[in-house]
Amino acid sequence: MNDMILTFIILIVTTIAFVFGRWRSDLVAVAALIALSITGIVTPQEALAGFSNSVVIMIAGLFIVGAGIFNTGLANQIGKQIIKLGGKSEIRMLVIVMLTVGCFSAFMSNTGTVAILLPVVMSMALQMKVSPAKFLIPLSYASSLGGAITLIGTPPNLVVNAILKEQDLERFHFFGFTPIGIVALITGILFMVFFGRKLLPNGADFSSVESTNLSSRELAGFYKIYDHLFLLKVLEGSSISSKSLTQINLPEKYGVTVITIKRKGNERFPFQSKIPHLLTPKEQIKEEDLILAFGEQEAIEKISHDYQLQKLEWKNKEDIHANFFSRVFGLTEILITPQSNFVGKTLKDVHFRSKYHCNALAINRRGKYIQENVSNTKFRVGDAIIVHGKWEDIELIDQDQSNIVVVGKVVDEAGTAFAAGKASIAGLIMLFMLVLMTTEWISPVMAVIIAAFLMIVTGCVRSMNDAYQKINWESVVLIAAMLPLATALEKTGGVTFISKIIIDALGDYGPYAILTGFYFLTMTLSQFISNTATAVVFAPVALAAAQALEISPYPLLMGVAVAASMAFSTPVASPTNAMVMSAGGYQFKDYVKVGLPLQLILAIVMIIFIPFVYPF
Repeated sequence: MNDMILTFIILIVTTIAFVFGRWRSDLVAVAALIALSITGIVTPQEALAGFSNSVVIMIAGLFIVGAGIFNTGLANQIGKQIIKLGGKSEIRMLVIVMLTVGCFSAFMSNTGTVAILLPVVMSMALQMKVSPAKFLIPLSYASSLGGAITLIGTPPNLVVNAILKEQDLERFHFFGFTPIGIVALITGILFMVFFGRKLLPNGADFSSVESTNLSSRELAGFYKIYDHLFLLKVLEGSSISSKSLTQINLPEKYGVTVITIKRKGNERFPFQSKIPHLLTPKEQIKEEDLILAFGEQEAIEKISHDYQLQKLEWKNKEDIHANFFSRVFGLTEILITPQSNFVGKTLKDVHFRSKYHCNALAINRRGKYIQENVSNTKFRVGDAIIVHGKWEDIELIDQDQSNIVVVGKVVDEAGTAFAAGKASIAGLIMLFMLVLMTTEWISPVMAVIIAAFLMIVTGCVRSMNDAYQKINWESVVLIAAMLPLATALEKTGGVTFISKIIIDALGDYGPYAILTGFYFLTMTLSQFISNTATAVVFAPVALAAAQALEISPYPLLMGVAVAASMAFSTPVASPTNAMVMSAGGYQFKDYVKVGLPLQLILAIVMIIFIPFVYPF
């Protein structure tokens, strides 16, 4: 069989598999890579070349840089401050939201940007007593529009730049996409303000919604943990001096848990400790120790009286936080599953403390808060246990999914806690990366690798393991595995064949018609398959068409890059569309109703504007 025909068959089958979505997109891409290799269309070296491609490495590095920005709280701090400018005006709030996410997406992952701002926007909407449905589709769309502003904003931009590099042509510089991206973002904002917001659904009643994925500090506030934290000083002559925790047995006698101890000459509060650790049952109490205890106030008063302890007053709320949370210690909520071996047993029976090295502070049983005699309370299915301990131990609990389920993303929480207070460092690293990329002192991929390295060594990203977990490997493998398909199309003459069809159909009508054809083909396909895969297919075809017509390739490649990113008409068109679907209570038709007219307006604007910046 002719290699070109076989390549087109593989392309069509791959596209159909993407559209139906029965299998993961990266698995489909790898299957296409294998098919191209075993049929001999590409060599093994060509099949695997994508994994060493600078675009793939750069995208992996950008995920790590983004993780540092998110972990340190830099993105959240900026986002909250900017969105507060929206005040009580729905229109002003809409504009601020779209501008904020658009600016973030120009330099960071669209998915990460929406993930960090989604709860912020939800909270602001509820405070305004407006349905979040009025803001979440604009939030998603703005992330795609903003991604078109810079070279690193979205993978299609990197793909078209890589095509230019392969052909030894001058590449788009870092801000080469900026005029086009800004016009696209402004067009999108104007559309949403004057037309789109009227097409958005009112959404469900969110007034009574409670978050099921609270952060550690939010969880502590929700369960009123702070009200049960007390700082006790062991006075001279105290009857518990030189006794171990086992001997005094505070949990059994008083329902009080000792969280940690601060000792003169051996600082061991989590926020001050160089080598923090959980207290052991053999730990001895000494005079002048400061004990952080968890329990009811009446029990604390009784302990203070019985054992000659002085209850100290907290200076402020932040002082309580500092004693309870740190880059090492945190809080989480775990649920007892129906298949759990914990059902019908107590903390003592399952050796919870010795097994997990964490303190179980309380049990939430269908809204009833059990804090007294927790160690002897038998677990039931659905019980929620409030647990305090080292982040690394909480992560180990997360792995025991046969008995319990940890609520929330512990890895993300731990990374955020570890990087707390380093927002300024993350900001400087990001600024340094942007300077390197804009001045082109070194190659863009090396600038990203340096920034990712600095994020790890400065602690903005907790460790190499954490960095690997932050990389979206599905996206990385998808791009790496799809690049050989572009190689196959070029080798077999498929690129020339497709470009000839487009030229024969539209060539007589001039370069604007060619640009229009590529824009609409790319835009249509990107509604159903990855924007990266779409750009991989059409970028080399657009370049071949430009060379055949002897016109500049830059407007056609820019059109492909922009059109691939403008995926608004279906919830599966981009990960961000899918992310906001359930949160906003949207249906499939809502994306079509709002996204399709936006895409058509953007198409007209882009087809007219792109040649002004990059003439034919």
